[in-house]
Amino acid sequence: MQRAPCRARSPGEPGESEIDAALSELDASPQSNLISLLQDVQRRFGYLSQQTLVEVSKRTKVRLSRVYGVVSFYAQFYTEPHGLHTVRCCRGTACHVKGAGRVLAAVREELGIDEGETTADLMFYLETVACLGTCLLAPTMMIDSQYFGRLTPQRVKHILASYRDSL
Repeated sequence: MQRAPCRARSPGEPGESEIDAALSELDASPQSNLISLLQDVQRRFGYLSQQTLVEVSKRTKVRLSRVYGVVSFYAQFYTEPHGLHTVRCCRGTACHVKGAGRVLAAVREELGIDEGETTADLMFYLETVACLGTCLLAPTMMIDSQYFGRLTPQRVKHILASYRDSL
């Protein structure tokens, strides 16, 4: 199973020095593409804290209200601590017919959380989506950017365990 490497991060809000270092490394400036910069920062910290958004605003010279407008418009951005891995379970028609309910139940049971929640160790965040666009592989889920299809509850448990074991 191939996955892009991810940095382990400690729970809690990033400190001023962490934010400064990240934005310096990402070369945050008025020439930065705001959405790309926010994506990179969120990838680094797992979410966008208020302090981070204020610093992004200062460095890019984009009004803070506009930065918040972008963050609140796009569902990909999170302003609260979010799991290192995002698990998306499809609830589309094809997946529903082929057992998505059992898959979602297995994810909930394995992680001990419901939709819209993050595990206590900040490892996983769970959400459902209307469609992942992989109907031929129903039922499906996605973890970060990797798709998993033709799922069974047993396979779900194995997949989630592999993510836990990889850190």
